[in-house]
Order: sequence, then C-alpha cells, then structure tokens
Amino acid sequence: MKPYVISNVGMSLDGKLVTVGGDSRISCEEDLIRVHKLRAKVDAIMVGIGTVLKDDPRLTVHKIKSEKNPIRIVVDSSLRIPLNARVLNKEAKTIIATTEKANKEKIKALENLGVEVIVCGKERVDLKKLMEILYEKGIRSILLEGGGTLNWSMFKEGLVDEVSVYIAPMIFGGKSVSYVDGEGFKSVDEAVKLKLKNFYKLGEGIVLEFDVIK
Repeated sequence: MKPYVISNVGMSLDGKLVTVGGDSRISCEEDLIRVHKLRAKVDAIMVGIGTVLKDDPRLTVHKIKSEKNPIRIVVDSSLRIPLNARVLNKEAKTIIATTEKANKEKIKALENLGVEVIVCGKERVDLKKLMEILYEKGIRSILLEGGGTLNWSMFKEGLVDEVSVYIAPMIFGGKSVSYVDGEGFKSVDEAVKLKLKNFYKLGEGIVLEFDVIK
C-alpha cells in the first residue's frame, strides 16, 4: 500500500519552473493560496533536496488559516541538507529519506534536531519502498512539490495518482528545469497518460487537474 500522491506545480506556458537566471517567481497570489489549500488537506508535503538547497522553503501552511501543518518529507540521497535549513524548524515534523551512503554523524545531528531519518536504498532513495514505509506510518496523502528530477522519478515509478498544474502566462525559453526532467520515455506508448477532470482560470493563468491513468 502507498499514500495517494498529488503532483502540484506552477510553471510557465513552455513548461519551465525557473528562468535560465534561476528566477522562479511564477505563481500569482491566487495560486499561492490554492497551493496552501492543497497543503492543508494532505498528510505530508514531499520535495527533493534540490528544492531545499535552491529555495530554502518552510513547507508549511501560512497563506491561509489552518489547524495543522503537514509532515515535511525531503528526499536526499546524499544527505546534503544544511542543518540550518528552514524545513528543519519546529513548525512541523520533518522526515528525511536518504540512503546507506549517507554520513552517519550527519544522521545523528539531524536526529538531535528532532528530525526523523529514514534510510531507504543504497545509492538512491528507493521511492517505492519509501511510499510503503510512509503508508505504514499513517501517511495517506502526499502533495508532491518536487523539481524536475524528483517528479520524473515519481512518475517513472508509477507513484503519482493526480496532477494539479498552474500555468502562468509567461514563456521562459532556454534549458532550465522543466516540470519533469530525467532521461524521459523513449516512446509515446511508455508515457504517463492523464485524464483531464477539471480546469479553470486563476488570476491571469489557468489551472489544469488530471487523474493519472494506471
């Protein structure tokens, strides 16, 4: 068994998460509120270490009133997370998923901060196993706010159930991070198939909501 996973993203019309200069100011205020409403409904939020290193997010619900903050999950195969990262603060529980190659002293340091560390895989985090472990811990729903690398891995492993996309009225161009990166599927037959279930205008952009066809 695994949690229900919603992949959420805000991107430019050409599918980029950032400009070539690293500017990721994509979402309008209305979209930020939409995202925080999603956060308030799930048991956990999951990101990759790249997102933590670039944005230093809190990953809490603070744009709307909420009685709770979801658990924060960071996928970090090499345990690169800084000990002063904001995602490690006391506003919510944090789980770091890492591998057998992770520095043992760093694991102890994180545990001393109250962080739960899950060792799951040898060289790379075993995402399927991680989902099973999280389900066993009572986590039934996850909002995936990953970058292109983690998103690719989750889609490739068939672990995403729903997609929620805000498309901003912008075109970035270039070769910066896109919604899903990785090596990609070689044929249309292998591609992840989606079923559109809802769409609506939000600010000057549009939101598309899909179910993943299993």
